[in-house]
Amino acid sequence: MAGPEEMEGMEGMEERGGGVTDPRGVLRQGRAFLDFFWDIARPEQEVRLAATENLLQHLRQGRKDDELKYTLKRLVEGLGATREAARPGFSLALAQVLQTFEEIPLCSVLEQIKEKHNLEKVKKKLVRNAAFGNFFGVMALFQSGRLVKDRKALLESIQLLQQLTNHQTHLRDLPRKTLIDITSEVPESVFEEVLFDILQGDLSSAFTSPENLHLLLVGMRKFPGVLKPKKLKKLFGSPTVVNEENIPRLVELLKSAAKSEKEDKKLPSVVFDLLQVALKEGAFELFWNEAVENGLLKEKPGPVSYMCYRLLGSALPLLSLEQLQVVLRGKVMLHYGEHVIATQLPQAFKFAAEMEGYIDKFLSDCDDPERQLAVIMGFSTLTHQGKPVLLSASRVVRHLQAVALQKYVSWLKDMFLRPDLDCCLDFSSNRQKQNRQNADGAQHKIGRLRRWIMHRLVNITESAMRKEESLVMDIARFCFFHAFFVAKKKTSQIGEASALPSEPLDERDHTETENYFFGLLQTLNTLPVLGDTAKAAALREKHVHGVTADGKLWIFLLVEYANKLLSSEHVKAVKPFTKEQKDIWERTLQAVKNLQKKENKSDSAKVGAFQQLLLSMAIHLFKNQPETVDVLSDLLNCTERAFSKEPKKKKTDNSEPGWVEVMVEILLSLLAQPSLLLRRISKSVFVWICPNLTKRGLQLILDVFDPNQEENEESAVVVMEESNKKTKLAKDTEEEGSEDSSDEDDTDSGDEEENEEVDDDFRSQLMNVLQAGNALGGDGSDEELDDEAMMALDKNISALFAEQQKRIRAKKDEKDKMRKEKILRRDFKAKVLDLIDVFLMKQAENPLVFDIIEPLLQLIEQCMSSGSDKQEVDFLRKTASIFKNSLCRNKQYCKRVDTLQEHVHTLVQRLVKKACKHTDSAVALYYFSASLYLLKVLKGNTPSTGAPSQPGKQSDSRAKQECQLLNPGCLDVQRVAVTYRQALTQFLSKRNSPLTCSMFHDLFKRFPIMCKPLVDTLVEFITAAARQHQQAMACLLLHKVLLLHELKLVMTEEEWEKLISRSISQVTECLKTLEKPITKAEKEKVAKSLELLNFLLKTVTGQKLNVELTEVEKVLLPLKQLEDIGNSPRLDSLYWNVMHWLNHTKPKKDKTATKPVQDTEPPKRKKKGFLPETKKRRNRKKGTQENGVAPAGDGEPASPEEEQPLGTETPKQKKGLVPGGSKHKNPNRGVRENGVAKAGTGALPAVNGGDAVADTKKKKKRKNKNRKRKQEAGDEAEQVPAAKKPKGNVLQETQQKQGKANQQKQDKAKKKKKEKKTAVLQE
Repeated sequence: MAGPEEMEGMEGMEERGGGVTDPRGVLRQGRAFLDFFWDIARPEQEVRLAATENLLQHLRQGRKDDELKYTLKRLVEGLGATREAARPGFSLALAQVLQTFEEIPLCSVLEQIKEKHNLEKVKKKLVRNAAFGNFFGVMALFQSGRLVKDRKALLESIQLLQQLTNHQTHLRDLPRKTLIDITSEVPESVFEEVLFDILQGDLSSAFTSPENLHLLLVGMRKFPGVLKPKKLKKLFGSPTVVNEENIPRLVELLKSAAKSEKEDKKLPSVVFDLLQVALKEGAFELFWNEAVENGLLKEKPGPVSYMCYRLLGSALPLLSLEQLQVVLRGKVMLHYGEHVIATQLPQAFKFAAEMEGYIDKFLSDCDDPERQLAVIMGFSTLTHQGKPVLLSASRVVRHLQAVALQKYVSWLKDMFLRPDLDCCLDFSSNRQKQNRQNADGAQHKIGRLRRWIMHRLVNITESAMRKEESLVMDIARFCFFHAFFVAKKKTSQIGEASALPSEPLDERDHTETENYFFGLLQTLNTLPVLGDTAKAAALREKHVHGVTADGKLWIFLLVEYANKLLSSEHVKAVKPFTKEQKDIWERTLQAVKNLQKKENKSDSAKVGAFQQLLLSMAIHLFKNQPETVDVLSDLLNCTERAFSKEPKKKKTDNSEPGWVEVMVEILLSLLAQPSLLLRRISKSVFVWICPNLTKRGLQLILDVFDPNQEENEESAVVVMEESNKKTKLAKDTEEEGSEDSSDEDDTDSGDEEENEEVDDDFRSQLMNVLQAGNALGGDGSDEELDDEAMMALDKNISALFAEQQKRIRAKKDEKDKMRKEKILRRDFKAKVLDLIDVFLMKQAENPLVFDIIEPLLQLIEQCMSSGSDKQEVDFLRKTASIFKNSLCRNKQYCKRVDTLQEHVHTLVQRLVKKACKHTDSAVALYYFSASLYLLKVLKGNTPSTGAPSQPGKQSDSRAKQECQLLNPGCLDVQRVAVTYRQALTQFLSKRNSPLTCSMFHDLFKRFPIMCKPLVDTLVEFITAAARQHQQAMACLLLHKVLLLHELKLVMTEEEWEKLISRSISQVTECLKTLEKPITKAEKEKVAKSLELLNFLLKTVTGQKLNVELTEVEKVLLPLKQLEDIGNSPRLDSLYWNVMHWLNHTKPKKDKTATKPVQDTEPPKRKKKGFLPETKKRRNRKKGTQENGVAPAGDGEPASPEEEQPLGTETPKQKKGLVPGGSKHKNPNRGVRENGVAKAGTGALPAVNGGDAVADTKKKKKRKNKNRKRKQEAGDEAEQVPAAKKPKGNVLQETQQKQGKANQQKQDKAKKKKKEKKTAVLQE
């Protein structure tokens, strides 16, 4: 509580209206306090919040009454700010201040708000700001949390809000909503004693506006003890709100509320509160049937219907089971279904996603399985032509309880077998009703419903969170049975045959169920282990997928179930097996059992991969029987040979292919299939056969990328294309999303045929037809054809054009087919490229890696020259990534190159030569990088003839590292150096070389052993290079080579000294050839030469080498006279860095500025683009004024003999850009000399008393008067402004101040120089 002194102070403040006694005292305390209020008005929310927090902290620490009073004054003023972002900032700050300092009376603040933002006294154009000021003031009082406790302030605030409701043009419904919010927070006693009387008018007129109705509904919900039925009857004549008499008025109010909230796309609060009141009064059925279905739904589709859909979704958690069944079978659901079907166009507003959110929230919050089941079944029975409107892939089922999920699955299975269309809330358009007959329509609806149910069951295995193994297996068996089998009669031995379908499944039903089943197989293959046992948890930690809790494969359990069905007499297969197919099926099961026995003995992952492949192909035996039999036969033979313990036999070239080659062919054929499951299993199997891969097997893979072998891939492409046609309806569960590239459209193909020129054959045929019918009139006769001849001619012409149209369509189809085949072939190559990536990552030490390098480079080269569509670019990016990351940057490489040295060296030479011959620098970089990879391999291998020399001290790690870097290994340095020397020569001599400097820098940096053989070539081409930029590149590369520490280790001292000496002489010769003026290319050459020469001279000086430097000095000394070097800061700095090693120092510029002589001509202007000296930072500080005359400022410092005359300013001085000119924007407003102004421009005379000068003086006086007025009117000046002086005195004072400041700076500089000199002398 506040003390008596503070209360007296507050009362005094109330009497004075909250004024500040000493505002200047508050303002003189500093800028930091005022900056808080500026930041509170900023548009950034983070800045406003930080400023509010800092202001509160400042007020808590200071505890000063004046600051607090000033804060309240500023915050109250800011409530009516013009900027929209400032008002909530000031409102929040005021609320925080009132919450922190509870001794401030709310009534005094409210009076201050009313007085500052008086709506009656304010001007008309400021009414909007005043209205917002009052509104945000009440909001601040409410947000402070103290308004509910202060009854007087609460009463006045409610009255003020009621007054603000008259300003709807500015505030709209904000005062009403705030009044409702305040009312909902008030205790019941306060509402009854304080607010009820002043709100009685609003409550009695509840049916006049949605806001008043909302206020009544909130009061009824919050204060049932006050607003009893008797009191309600006194207010508006009825004890209840929802009754038959009030329904029409309620409908109109709800329509108005819906249209006012259409932009927010949310359910109006008044509607939801009315629903709650209807439930409380027991009138829900009346409200829903009469107000919603028979009232609101009669409006056209729009905001009102969307409000009904939102009301349906929001009402789900509040309704009982019986009420849910009524609502989910009503007209609102039917209208919602029609809306979903009608708004499938891309631009239409779709409510389905919002409704799914309501369902998801209800299912996640509801604990009653019965209500969950009622809602999910209700939306599953809302059907359009038999197909439910709810998406079959909807993930709302993940929140279902285990009991509800089991019942839902059982209901779906029963609906699949015995479709009950009568229990569905089905709808269709009038046109659909007319087009389909009753019998055909019923069959069509059943087919659509069954397809949706099957997809829904498959999706449950993936989406549901509370699923169990028994449920998943039950769904998998159900899908498998109805995809491939038909029950002859009922039997209890097979659960899926215990009930027969009421309508038999047709061929289409079996086909689509089959496609959904293979999608389910993919889900089961990636399904985590289910169950709460310890074993299941252990398997989940190991990230094991596709198995049950006891470790069995899901697909193995399905194969066992299939075997059971094949041996049963009560069911039959849709496609019965032949004797050969039955034998291959039994062989496959036996092979799987044999593999399971070996699972504990050998690698379990390898066994699991082969087991999955065999089982998957066995399941595919039910789908494609003729093709799968051959694949399974080869696969079984390969599996037996892969796991056999017999020694490998050496094969000749004419012998039959080994099991690895056959396995590779099988995997390649499976990659062409549309089944994602088969492709993933094929990739996992390939991982395990990689160690046994032979050169022939690898060549089979590489042949896929050979353009000459593309004809052999036609069969695989055709298989994939036909499969895509069959699986078109189920590709969302069977195909990868990234492999739908075949959907792209070639929009130009149709236009090409339309604009295609008529060929000569067609023209000649047309001429023959016309001549045969005598239609050309070649004989000159005027006779016309009779009707029969005209009919015959028309018939012949139409037949001719029909044939031509067929030919055009055939050409178009052929082009379309070629385009699709190209897309399919590219997708197939991308899948095979994954196998190459797997091999490079898993078998990086295999010598077969060398056989992959050139095919990959050729593939990159092909992609660079092919089309530029997105798929081609993605394929190129993928290939380049594999080459760069999986091959070149792989830390593992082949360690057995002894027998392959000749082959690898030859490959290096071939790659470097191809890089030199290539025209594209990007492709040449990949060839060059491949050669560097081979150098790494050769250098990392140890020759078998002898061990490398080791350093004397084994403990010296640096010596070991140097020895490792300089050890050639199996690398023939001299042989490889010849190849790279030729490439370096081409790079430094040819005009357009694909090689770049970074390639050779990478070579020297990674392999320092190659520096010594190639350094002489670099030294030679410093002068021998034909072009300037090539000489610069030679200097740059030589500089980087000499910086390498390893180069000196392989050279003797004499060789090193000779190299340095020769390099210096070459650079000297290069600098002798400079011409005047220096071109841009020569500047770059000079820069690189000076950088290299700086390093060479530093090396000579540091290592005290015996090198003659007189010639260098002779060449360098004349260079300082060149203007191009002096004008370039970079070249000038490099030049004097070099001259420093020759004992030459850069001369210092004379900084003392003397009087310029008036008789001499003004200095010439510099070239455009150079920054003048007067614009540099240092010249601003030294600009002195002697006797009122400013120094020269035309772009260069004034010379001792020159002085700039009056009227000769440069253009930059005239614009006020140069410090020597005027500092003002007006160029005529210069420094006065003895009371006379300088001449500003050539157009104005330099005398006193001119007309133009008089005009400018008048303008200046007007500006000064305006400034005085603004300063007198300002209330918040930081300091008390002093009286203004005449303009001439002000200018003279500024000149004197500048002169004194410059004189002080010069004195300080002289003192520093003296101190430096004394320090040097003392040393």
